[in-house]
Amino acid sequence: MRLPLYYGWVIVAVTFVTMGIGVNARTSFSLLYAPIIDEFGWDRGLTAGAFSFGFLVSAVLSPLMGKLMDRTGPRTVMELGVVLMGAGLLLAPLTSQPWHLYLTIGVLVGSGSVCLGYSGQSLFLPNWFVRNRGLAIGIAFAGVGIGSVTLLPWVQAMIDGSGWRRASLAMGLLILVVLAPLNLLLRKRPQDMGLEPDGDATPLPDAAPPRSNVVDAAWAATDWTLGRALATARFWWLSLGYFGGLYVWYAVQVHQTKYLVEIGFGSTAAAWALGFVSLLGIPGGIALGALSDRIGREWIWSMAVGGFALCFLALIAMEKSPALWLVYAMVAVQGFLGYGLTSVMGAVVAEIFQGRHFGTIFGTVMFVALSGGAAGPYVTGLIHDLTGSYRLAFMIGIAVSLVSAAAIWMAGPGRVRAVAGRIRTA
Repeated sequence: MRLPLYYGWVIVAVTFVTMGIGVNARTSFSLLYAPIIDEFGWDRGLTAGAFSFGFLVSAVLSPLMGKLMDRTGPRTVMELGVVLMGAGLLLAPLTSQPWHLYLTIGVLVGSGSVCLGYSGQSLFLPNWFVRNRGLAIGIAFAGVGIGSVTLLPWVQAMIDGSGWRRASLAMGLLILVVLAPLNLLLRKRPQDMGLEPDGDATPLPDAAPPRSNVVDAAWAATDWTLGRALATARFWWLSLGYFGGLYVWYAVQVHQTKYLVEIGFGSTAAAWALGFVSLLGIPGGIALGALSDRIGREWIWSMAVGGFALCFLALIAMEKSPALWLVYAMVAVQGFLGYGLTSVMGAVVAEIFQGRHFGTIFGTVMFVALSGGAAGPYVTGLIHDLTGSYRLAFMIGIAVSLVSAAAIWMAGPGRVRAVAGRIRTA
């Protein structure tokens, strides 16, 4: 059946909705975190550890998800994620012991989120675009922002009115009812439907070939397997950069709501702050994704982790002066700049290790990255429990941001394949 538009944009639309619901369902733990602590009186490190444990589970499963994607495609992976995350949120209200939280929010939601979130979508979405790869991914992942400004305040209102258990049940049902049928529309590559990336016409036999974006021909010609990739320095620089990026992202995301309430802001205002971070991620992700197609992925990654470094500085300043303008600044740099990570996360690895085994390689990189996502909330909570303050934890976050930027420059995706705006100079 002929569609009036390139099917790649249908893929973008499905991903937009999936990310809007799936990612924010996991993010809602930041809102559930405070009422769970208030109800059970557990330590912050122990409670935040459930979220971190979920990251460890998703990290372990990430390479397996990549292999499953290589073999079966996105529909199997996404539907598996829907079932796991939905089950975790539906069972979480039965919690009465810490291990219950670790099993539901940790194992089930963590396993599902690695399929439905940035990792899973980045395994197939880059296949559909080359020239407009950053723009398309930025638009698709902007669904997180729309979901945050609609779903997170709704979840907070439900928590305030009916309790955290009712909110968890509602999110679980939403995932099953909306995402299960929607993700049946997904396909892995345009070639599976007789199409070309970006919706280009199939080239005629006697047509002049388009200008290649390959900079390092020997590297691009290699049939990259996981074993070959592991033997390169580039793989480990990528892994270090991704570890740092997710460390700072989730260190802030899990703890900022509790921190803002602690220094004097209301719970509703703190929830809106978290929501507006993702809302600003909509124009930020799209604009920085499009810009990455012009100037290169390394610059955008640096701008994004630089946004998190500025966010930590604002949070440190709030400890002594909890001024509203600092909240605005923190939200702006975290949302508009920080969410730029999402628009290049899949593209960076694809441009270095593109090939038949990309899913397995990317999944393994994400194993390391998600370990960073697990370490960020846990280490931040642990430091607070030991010192009574977030100051040291936020300073560590600044240092990790700088290391992450340097590591992506060392990996150098632009030295393997040039983005569209750099082909003439490559």
